[in-house]
Amino acid sequence: MSEVYQAERTISAVFKEQKQIDDVIRRLLDRGVPRDRISVMGRNFQSETRISGFISKKDVILGGLRTGAVFGSLFGSFLSLLTGVGVLFIPFVGSIVAAGPIGAVLLGAASGAITGSAGAGLVSVLTTLGMPEDKAAIYQTRLQAGEFLLMAEVPSDRTGEFQLLLESAGGEEIQVIEKTLARPCPGVCNSPDDLSPEVRAHLSSEAQRTFIDRYNAVLNEKSDEFNAEQAAWETVRQQYDEDENGVWSKAKVKA
Repeated sequence: MSEVYQAERTISAVFKEQKQIDDVIRRLLDRGVPRDRISVMGRNFQSETRISGFISKKDVILGGLRTGAVFGSLFGSFLSLLTGVGVLFIPFVGSIVAAGPIGAVLLGAASGAITGSAGAGLVSVLTTLGMPEDKAAIYQTRLQAGEFLLMAEVPSDRTGEFQLLLESAGGEEIQVIEKTLARPCPGVCNSPDDLSPEVRAHLSSEAQRTFIDRYNAVLNEKSDEFNAEQAAWETVRQQYDEDENGVWSKAKVKA
C-alpha cells in the first residue's frame, strides 16, 4: 500500500476525547493511510487505552510524562522517541505525547523554533509547515487545554474524502496544508545535499555526516525511514550538544 500511496497534503483536526483519536486512526488505516503518515499529539493519554498502530500495552504513558527506561534518556530539551512515540516539552503547552512523523519534526528540525529565545512554541513549528498562524494558535491552545491534535498526510485528490472522515469522527478546526511533513532524505542519503533543508540547518557539517551514516545504516538494515530518522537523531544526541542557535555542533568530550 505504501509503495503506491502518494501523500501530497496534510490534513489536521482537533479532537476533544482520546476515544475519538483511537477511532479515527483505525478509520484512516482502513482507508489505506499508512501508519507512517499519521501523527498524533496530546497531553492526557491514559495508560488503559491503546492507540491503534502507535502505542502498545507495554508502552505505558502515565499523565502525559514518563521518564527512565520507557522513553530513554534526555534528547536535548526532549525525551527520545521510542517506536514512534515520545514525550516532548513545548513552551505554553507543557509535556506532550507525540506519535508518528510529527515527533521527528519536533525532535529534530523544529527544535530550535521550540526552544529558541522567542519561545513561540508549537505555533512556530506549525507555521513553518505552512499552517496559518491563527489556526496554529488555536491548536496550541486546545492542546494546552488537554485536547488532541491529529495530522494525516493524504493524496490531494482524496482531501475531501478525508475531511469528511475527520468531521464524522468528531474532528474540529480542520485545516489542509499544501505539503507533507519533512523527511530527512528521499531514500538513501548520498551526501549532505540530500538532506532536507530543515534537517541540514540544525546540524554542523560533522554532525550531518554522523546523521547520514547512522540513517543509511538503519535504513539498509530495516528499510524503514521512520526508524532510521529516529536512530540518526539519537546518535547525534549522543555525540553532540546544541549551541545557542539550536544547531547540533558541539562534539561531546568522551570520558
